Amino acid sequence: MNLTDQLRESYAPGVPYTVDVPDKRIHDLLFDSASRYPRRVALDFLSRQTSYRELVAEVRQAATVLHQAGVRPGDRVALVMPNCPQHVVAIFATSLLGAIVVEHNPLAPEKELEEEFSRHGAKIVIAWENSVESLSFLPAHTTIFGVNLAQALPSLSRALIHLPIPSVRQKKRMLGAKTPGRVRNWDKLVRGAGEWEGSSPGTSTDTALLIHTGGTTGVPKAVMLSHRNLVANAAQDAAWVPTLHEGFEVFTAVLPFFHAFGFGVSLLAGIRLGATIAVFPKFDPAQILLSQRRLPATFFVGVPPIYDRLLTAAEELDVDLSSIRFAIAGAMPMDPELAARWEAATGGYMIEGYGMSEAAPIILGSPVSHLRRPSTLGLPFPSTEIRIVDPEDISRDIPDGEVGELLVRGPQVFQGYWNNPEETELVLVDGWLRTGDLVRLVDDFVVMADRRKELIISGGFNIYPSQVEEAVRSMPGVEDVAVVGMPGGSSGEEVVAALVLEAGSSLTLADVRDWAEKSLAHYALPRHIVIVKELPRSQIGKVLRKKVREQLTSLGTAAREGFEAAAKEFVDRLSPTDKDTENDESPHPN
Repeated sequence: MNLTDQLRESYAPGVPYTVDVPDKRIHDLLFDSASRYPRRVALDFLSRQTSYRELVAEVRQAATVLHQAGVRPGDRVALVMPNCPQHVVAIFATSLLGAIVVEHNPLAPEKELEEEFSRHGAKIVIAWENSVESLSFLPAHTTIFGVNLAQALPSLSRALIHLPIPSVRQKKRMLGAKTPGRVRNWDKLVRGAGEWEGSSPGTSTDTALLIHTGGTTGVPKAVMLSHRNLVANAAQDAAWVPTLHEGFEVFTAVLPFFHAFGFGVSLLAGIRLGATIAVFPKFDPAQILLSQRRLPATFFVGVPPIYDRLLTAAEELDVDLSSIRFAIAGAMPMDPELAARWEAATGGYMIEGYGMSEAAPIILGSPVSHLRRPSTLGLPFPSTEIRIVDPEDISRDIPDGEVGELLVRGPQVFQGYWNNPEETELVLVDGWLRTGDLVRLVDDFVVMADRRKELIISGGFNIYPSQVEEAVRSMPGVEDVAVVGMPGGSSGEEVVAALVLEAGSSLTLADVRDWAEKSLAHYALPRHIVIVKELPRSQIGKVLRKKVREQLTSLGTAAREGFEAAAKEFVDRLSPTDKDTENDESPHPN
């Protein structure tokens, strides 16, 4: 029995080993659901609702606007928006024309956006008005459409934002901004356009989406996902939770669509099921709970910090979460205690998924049953094969229980990196995707050891940052921790721990080492600590070890001679309100 078949024996009841992947493109998922549930609410945006029939009509109108702007099959259409109805419409309209959606973070700094545009060269851009200023590098011949979130609000809300009240004016500025004359009004043009009735060129193997990632090597690049990749993962998502009901579920879309997790699970999987998708421009606990009272969710996708904050707010505001039968967490390990709190509050399952942009995105998941295991990566999804191999010789599978690199093969695995065959060859080997993640088997569940590129090598020993973090995080007084390797002379690298302490706590390096040596080998103990106020996180809340390392490196001699002495400068530079830290606060009108 191979490894994949061995792990499938722990599947939840009703989950198939394989799924059929229909020969469809992503807009077909929308049109199919609209044909079955035309009157069902497809999108709910801050109480304004759009039916599936209305959404298809808007998509066809938007396709007309894009076609008149010169969009043709294979062209890239760049989207620079938070989650909003216009974002959804633009995705499917682009697909309908056989063009390629390119997703961007609307809060990314101009330099980052310029680098991303230089890779894909899109000539058509649909951007949130507040992001247009960061697109000043675009040449004059680029067509830019501006999106104002106010246009997606209910009519009463749109009327109220024009009141001459300072607080209202501030909220109005969060919805949109004045733009240069070259920027065309997207909403006005779509409303005035006729519905596109032309053919929809292309096949399911064509590229549907470019999404930016550091990937397994850390070098910025654009992942090419085909329609088949995305449709396959949506089918795998549905198969993993066989008790979901078509035309019945309510998905909460908090994770950004410009991230593979939000795009693939919150949006596409929901559309495929004919679900109502409650769309939020950013994570705002009060706004989500207000929606929960009005439109009880049944399926929630998030990351652990979101669940923690939502539970706290629900208790404070006395909001019932029991309608949420299923919740999926990703991006970082879920604390078993937090998972238990969530399941107690909802009565439903909390499961964890593992994936990456290169796999559209989900690869593994904990079973939706009593067999689920918090803090594990889980089991391979249907139609997904995995191997755990020697990272120095991937032809050699390693014995159960030992640490090795995870390899993946399945219909969700990407086509390669856009215009980057060299990087593609590094990660796609004979049809297998090298994830760069080091994992091991524990009682027939895959468990993360660490990112291979973040492995710390000191004195010839391999040190896994996540294991050091787990040991230090359990220490009284420690709220959070990020562990990185820094140059350490002849010994290789030194283990450095950046700590966020609980209010009133005070710790020394000796304290940390004394605590951690209870569970860590001596060579893995931190050699230096730095106390910080907060750790930089990605758009979906994952701690950015790479950012921590970069900031420490930038301290130069001060960092090498004594990290504790450089702590104050480090704290200032790691401010998570800086756009460079990919702050997860997207725009929101409330």
